[in-house]
Amino acid sequence: MFPGLAAAVAAHRCSWATLCRLGGGRAVAGGGRSRGKNLMTFGSFTYMVPNSHPHVCTLNRVKLYSTDVLKGGQGSQTPRAEKVPTLKETAENIGAELKAPLKQDPLQVRVKAVLKKSEYGSKYTKNNFITGVRAINEFCLKSSDLEQLRKIRRRSPHNDTESFTVFLRSDVEAKALEVWGSPEALAREKKLRKEAEIEYRERLFRNQRILREYGDFLGNTKPRSRTMSVFFKGPGKVVMVAICINGLNCFFKFLAWIYTGSASMFSEAIHSLSDTCNQGLLALGISKSVQTPDPSHPYGFSNMRYISSLISGVGIFMMGAGLSWYHGIMGLLHPQPMESLLWAYCILAGSLVSEGATLLVAINELRRSAQAKGTSFMESRDPSTNVILLEDTAAVLGVIIAATCMGLTSITGNPLYDSLGSLGVGTLLGVVSAFLIYTNTEALLGRSIQPEQVQRLTELLENDPSVRAIHDVKATDMGLGKVRFKAEVDFDGRVVTRSYLEKQDFDHMLQEIQEVKTPEQLEAFMLKHGENIIDTLGAEVDRLEKELKKRNPEVRHVDLEIL
Repeated sequence: MFPGLAAAVAAHRCSWATLCRLGGGRAVAGGGRSRGKNLMTFGSFTYMVPNSHPHVCTLNRVKLYSTDVLKGGQGSQTPRAEKVPTLKETAENIGAELKAPLKQDPLQVRVKAVLKKSEYGSKYTKNNFITGVRAINEFCLKSSDLEQLRKIRRRSPHNDTESFTVFLRSDVEAKALEVWGSPEALAREKKLRKEAEIEYRERLFRNQRILREYGDFLGNTKPRSRTMSVFFKGPGKVVMVAICINGLNCFFKFLAWIYTGSASMFSEAIHSLSDTCNQGLLALGISKSVQTPDPSHPYGFSNMRYISSLISGVGIFMMGAGLSWYHGIMGLLHPQPMESLLWAYCILAGSLVSEGATLLVAINELRRSAQAKGTSFMESRDPSTNVILLEDTAAVLGVIIAATCMGLTSITGNPLYDSLGSLGVGTLLGVVSAFLIYTNTEALLGRSIQPEQVQRLTELLENDPSVRAIHDVKATDMGLGKVRFKAEVDFDGRVVTRSYLEKQDFDHMLQEIQEVKTPEQLEAFMLKHGENIIDTLGAEVDRLEKELKKRNPEVRHVDLEIL
């Protein structure tokens, strides 16, 4: 007999007997067709359910077939009819099943272990680390007081030291209370020390001022070697040569103007005077730019060169271009006869030679600087040398314009050409000043370095195995050949973790893992190694920063942010 068919029959009997009992109708054996009935068929079972009567079921006779397999391998199918139990018998069977006790399987519930969220308050932050210098300054302690406290070696954020000693903040606070007795006494001591520090700074300021006045009165017997040395090489040398030559030119041009009364010569004299004053500003900017960084200016004073160049551009515009335009316009409105221009031509010739020599000095310095940095001549960004180059170029062109206009005046006898020469020199100075103001303003706003340099720095980071990606790269020129590099780095956690695991004892770590039985032990294990992995990540950042500075000496400040 088919086992699957028998199981279907048993399930069918139980389900429809239950339906008939709940509906309160009669089960009628037999088949027939009735009006308004729905026909439902499952396999060999047919059900007629009337629409207008409550649950009346019609059960057909079920024919079951079995296969008797003969010994010879042939089988025959013989129909066999079984009588379907009546409704009463089915109801009794269901009642017996309902009265039988239910078999209840044990309920299995899986509970997920969840780590309790920690509340990090002031009690937790007291376990932060603090350096010895901060402990002495902020808690009014002595170095001997710190010798009794617990010492912890930590990774140093500075390049010159590998590790340094720190103390727990809670230990330092407890020691401060032990030394001073109460928080009020500690606060009073802090206030007294703060007042003493302010008084010390005031005395220091007064002493420095007295020393400066003494040096101005008696003369400095020992010049500052670092400040003075910058004027014997590089841009400082170019500026000092330009100051000397332009000062002499200014003196002789004023003599020629007084002698001839030429407007063009007056413009040239004003031009040389403005150049001399502006180059004095450049010398001041160079001397300030080499000062050592202090807490108020942690990145140094290298931008002083750009500031002095910017002021120089403004001075050229106001003094040089403004006075030249004024004198030229006055010459057009009120022409004046001029005396012999022989001395003026001689002075202009001397100015042309001297300004040309200064121009050659500036060009040679720019070429040497470009070769040292591996850049082209036009990509040089030293502000002081660029100002000298532009001023001397304008001076040479100004001498040519003035000589040409004065020659036309001598030939034609018309002083208007001389006034036009003054306007031409003023216009030339205005163009130079506008260019200087624009370029130095752009530099002060933070100008990026060349794209090739940025690409070289980026490739160095991307080729490191611990780096997955780099975003938001910024490389800014800080002046004096210094570069500040900033990037957001996406580190590969697997490589960093593997770097940490390579330094661990695997047998000891496996033993620690086997001892973990409770969530608290798991938390302690993860916190221990998690903190060590974070320290390893910090060491990777320090390594990348050192490598960047080593391969690119112009990079002085590196800021790598971890994503």
